Amino acid sequence: MPELPEVEVVRRGLEPKVAGAIVQSLSVREPRLRWPVPTDLARRLRGARLRSVGRRGKYLLFDFGAGTLIVHLGMSGQLRLRAPGTRAERHDHVDIETSAGLLRFTDPRRFGAILWHDAAQGDVLAHPLLAHLGVEPLSSLFDGALLYRLSRGRSLTIKQMLLSGREVVGVGNIYASESLFRAGISPRARAGRLSRVRCDALAEAIRQTLRDAISRGGSSLRDFVDSDGAHGHFQLDCQVYGRAGEACRRCGAMIKIIRQQQRSSFYCPSCQRP
Repeated sequence: MPELPEVEVVRRGLEPKVAGAIVQSLSVREPRLRWPVPTDLARRLRGARLRSVGRRGKYLLFDFGAGTLIVHLGMSGQLRLRAPGTRAERHDHVDIETSAGLLRFTDPRRFGAILWHDAAQGDVLAHPLLAHLGVEPLSSLFDGALLYRLSRGRSLTIKQMLLSGREVVGVGNIYASESLFRAGISPRARAGRLSRVRCDALAEAIRQTLRDAISRGGSSLRDFVDSDGAHGHFQLDCQVYGRAGEACRRCGAMIKIIRQQQRSSFYCPSCQRP
């Protein structure tokens, strides 16, 4: 699933190219995504000027002034800018023709979403899909002090807390595993038992891991490509994720894998302490 770095890579690729563009038409070949594509979306967008492309967690936010188009890439979604008239393939579900080119949404598994939030309904960040999300890990609000405060009294593991999205949003499984390795913290460590010093180290590790992933174009494990169709390469830099049974590049111990809430956690038992 595309996580925060992948979604941010798409946003950065699209924003300078489509900001200011006028929507000419919208066509929906398959409306049955995670939630149905609004039936009146073509009417709402035709002739509208796109002001900006933002992001909240793993959601892309296309601001049209009168409302915001909310896009989620789901498990296998892609949002690419193509040349006008580019032939549609089997899983190309939604096309938005703009003066800047053809914005095409592709999603083989159809777990993604394209929704509309009317400005008359208030701030888009109050939308039910966005209102509950935790703090952005790349924002100035996120640091070790916040992570320490949010983890007090929590009996769940720190890996589970990072993946919940309620305290910090968008870290995702790959980046949680890599951040915990960088901070020297086991994914089994109880969140409420982490010291302030270890929370400081983890917060910095999360920020740096996400920045590194964005600079590498994200991670392309299966379907992810950016808005130009290029693959990401952060997966080549992973120290623990996907490396079970291999030697730790730092200490030589064997990387292990465990299951936590149906997710795979990779870690070095020597470098990462409970």
